[in-house]
Amino acid sequence: MANVTVGKHYENMVQRMVQSGRYATVSEVHREGLRLIEEREQAREAKLEALRTMIAEGDASGALEPMESAAELKAEARRQRAKEA
Repeated sequence: MANVTVGKHYENMVQRMVQSGRYATVSEVHREGLRLIEEREQAREAKLEALRTMIAEGDASGALEPMESAAELKAEARRQRAKEA
């Protein structure tokens, strides 16, 4: 793999992590960073997939019917609760 330039700030941070004994080598620090990025990306992709599923479910539920008032919304909510009970 190619060498990577990360700048003094991160070079110093990586060296401190190795010197602390938490990591044995610079490569271990790099691998840990890549694992964290991978986990974050997997979580992001899972969230996106869940959103896509919800959007598809919403699309499949059909067209919305406009309601005229808050009273109609409350009545519909009561009907839904009664169905679920």
